[in-house]
Amino acid sequence: MSDIIHLLPDSVANQIAAGEVIQRPSSVIKELVENSIDAGATLIKVYITDAGKSRIQVIDNGKGMSETDARLAFERHATSKIKEAADLFALHTMGFRGEALASIAAVAQVELRTRMEGEELGVSIIIEGCRVKEQQPVACPVGANFIVNNLFYNIPARRKFLKSNQTETTNILNEFERIALAHPELSFQLYSNDNLLLDLPGGNFRQRILNIFGKRTDAQLVPVQVETSLARITGFVGIPDSARKKGTHQYFFVNGRYMRHPYFAKSVMTAYERLIPEGEQVSFFLSFEIDPSKIDVNIHPTKTEIKFQDEQALWQILLAAVREALGKYNAVPTIDFDMENRPEIPLFNSEDTDIRPPELHINASYNPFDHQTGSAMGGRSGRKARSEDWRSLYNSLYEERAKSTEESETFAPLFEEESETAKWTREAAVCFQYKGGYIVSPVADGLMIVDQHRAHARILYERYLRQLSEKKGVSQGLLFPQIVEFPPSLSVVMEKMQGNLLAIGFDISNLGGGSYSILGIPAGTEGLDPVRLLQAIVEEAQEGKPNAENEIQHHIALVLSKKAAIPVGQVLSEEEMKDLLENLMRQETMTYTPEGKIIYTVIGSDKIEGLFS
Repeated sequence: MSDIIHLLPDSVANQIAAGEVIQRPSSVIKELVENSIDAGATLIKVYITDAGKSRIQVIDNGKGMSETDARLAFERHATSKIKEAADLFALHTMGFRGEALASIAAVAQVELRTRMEGEELGVSIIIEGCRVKEQQPVACPVGANFIVNNLFYNIPARRKFLKSNQTETTNILNEFERIALAHPELSFQLYSNDNLLLDLPGGNFRQRILNIFGKRTDAQLVPVQVETSLARITGFVGIPDSARKKGTHQYFFVNGRYMRHPYFAKSVMTAYERLIPEGEQVSFFLSFEIDPSKIDVNIHPTKTEIKFQDEQALWQILLAAVREALGKYNAVPTIDFDMENRPEIPLFNSEDTDIRPPELHINASYNPFDHQTGSAMGGRSGRKARSEDWRSLYNSLYEERAKSTEESETFAPLFEEESETAKWTREAAVCFQYKGGYIVSPVADGLMIVDQHRAHARILYERYLRQLSEKKGVSQGLLFPQIVEFPPSLSVVMEKMQGNLLAIGFDISNLGGGSYSILGIPAGTEGLDPVRLLQAIVEEAQEGKPNAENEIQHHIALVLSKKAAIPVGQVLSEEEMKDLLENLMRQETMTYTPEGKIIYTVIGSDKIEGLFS
């Protein structure tokens, strides 16, 4: 029997290993930028073409590499960061495995130009699929210049699974923002198809946050700072008023490295208990400085999952630090009794005999419907008394209502799912509201219960879809224009949606740099905050990532309808309830919301009678 086990060629092994490290263009940028940081660069420029699929270029002014190091750097497990296993627990660099450059070279066409200070010439190396194609001296500035072309050119199946340019660009922006936030002292620039997306000069942590997420964020930040024997925690958390259900920015950093840590995130949100509504989140930007021997970053190839030796103790420290910050900077509502300017309120003296209760005189014989008595009691002189019997007015009203009920048109069977005989007529129906959120009305075979918010959202959704398809949205101008700012990751989404937003009634002017001026909003949304409304549309679009035109229109109509629909708790008159039900019946789809939630239900007569049997 012949042997069947054999060693894989290096090229195949490198491609397999690259699958763990290089997942998409953003992974390439992360690895190359982190190498630039480890090389001592103070300015890092990143250029992408076609969302990084065609070309990625990273230029830094670090210390560069010698000719030998430049060639050896593309070998697997070649690194200058560690020498032995013990060094893993004393890491002060971003990288340490020596797999990044080998993985990139295995799935792309890579060119490196680098020169060390003091050298007259640098070196240029061209590698394709782990094979060195060319190496020669070249004139270049001090530092490194990596050019990565045609990512996954030799793995067509992998390239096919890359997302749209918008999605990949958003992923790159998100990765770039994390690195830039972790190193605010460095300068970063990001270009997409020769357009400058981000220009971040070096500064402090707060300046870096404002440069990325907009100056309006400044008023929403509360500084956090605590130093213990275990760790030093610094950064910022959002005030309770900035809480939102979606679109919050939550970042943890450890020794200059971004990390995901749900356990610590729970600690931060615990500090906001009873300060924000349930289900909402706040933004936070928190950085840990801790002894490297007390953490383990060698868990996952992306290095975003980190284990802590004193995790539970750090949880308590973080909770106390955030609570202290909220209290120290008056982020927690307090009751302030102004004793200095209090009004002078006289005290009541029971012995004061001059204080008497007011006397009330009532004429028991007064009748407001008797014109003679009414005139005698002070009615206006010269006014002709009406002789009509007031009771007859109400009697005639009941007769007209009964007559109109008999002649009124009955709507077609409304609830075919429950019964073919279930019919509802506006004139004959009686409606009342239950707990400010449900409309209850009798139908032929029971009681109909309608969720007023979902019913109105269904009606508005269909209306907004028609306006989008016909591009006939009505805009309501604002007396004072509102300015909204988006970070670069959301600006990409906003640009793609702007045409549809104009079609539905938004009047928006692009001011550049991610800033937009809102001059008008869709009719029917006048009571909503224009800035929050537009932010909600764009933020939820980024999470859902709609690509096709129909998907974008559906998303805009859905978010607008949910925001503008009658809120739970709003009291409606009987006529308003009838108008809502009548409009609901005219919808082509009225049983479910666009998200698939049920709008109404009917409790059958048999079930009601069975409750009393």
